[in-house]
Amino acid sequence: MKSKVRLTLLSAVAAGLVSVPSFAQSPAEKVYVPHGKYDEFYAFLSGGFDGQVNVYGLPSGRHLKTIPVFSAYPMNGYGYSEETKAMLMTSYGFIPWGDSHHPELSQTNGVPDGRWLFINENNTPRVARIDLKTFETIEILEIPFSGGNHASTFTTPNSEYITAATRFSVPIPQKDVPIAEYKKYFKGTLTFVRADKPGKMDIAFQILVPGYDYDLAHCGKGPSNGWCFFTSYNTEQAHTLLEINASMKDKDYIAAVNWKRAEQCIAEGKYKEVKTKYAH
Repeated sequence: MKSKVRLTLLSAVAAGLVSVPSFAQSPAEKVYVPHGKYDEFYAFLSGGFDGQVNVYGLPSGRHLKTIPVFSAYPMNGYGYSEETKAMLMTSYGFIPWGDSHHPELSQTNGVPDGRWLFINENNTPRVARIDLKTFETIEILEIPFSGGNHASTFTTPNSEYITAATRFSVPIPQKDVPIAEYKKYFKGTLTFVRADKPGKMDIAFQILVPGYDYDLAHCGKGPSNGWCFFTSYNTEQAHTLLEINASMKDKDYIAAVNWKRAEQCIAEGKYKEVKTKYAH
């Protein structure tokens, strides 16, 4: 049978009936990275309600690693072993799950430098530092006076700070208050976390702002270096039927913060200390 096939193919060639095969790469071949070779890029993706960070190679699309951060991870004992249980301790006790958002690389002169990756936790407000030498979480800091932590973790150009703004306003100081007096008691906070040294993350300062909901942020570079910008919604300060009542206005606000001026105010003693507790 093999010889007959060969004769048939030769006949086809002789008759000029065979087409020249195409050697163009298929889409799968274009992104193929053979074993022993490295991807050109790494993508660090937040895990959402799994509380972790997932690392993928690009262009291959391979899942390279899941980095445990805010949730227990049975595969390697994170959150179960005595060495890692403390990572998931908060001022509310041991919380072995989280909702991770917005990974951001550390920066030098406004350019990602590959030293660390920062990531937020939205439910029990926290931020974490991942060491990109080891791809392991080395530090987690809880954010006080915050109800959710969505506008986080956005870095200043030399990783002096990472931001952490409250998603929902809360009474400050936190206590039971009449919901009818929402606008009187509920406030927002914009938190600047000192992040330039591993193992030493801490709350540098918090700025008290109106009790809106703060969603995303970005810190300026170049001509806007020294400023951070926070988006907001629910400037109506509604607390019922939010789909309707938090959308009554056609525009909300951007909070523009000059963090260098905030540093000056602190150096000049223009601040107030408030007692609270939070885990590190």
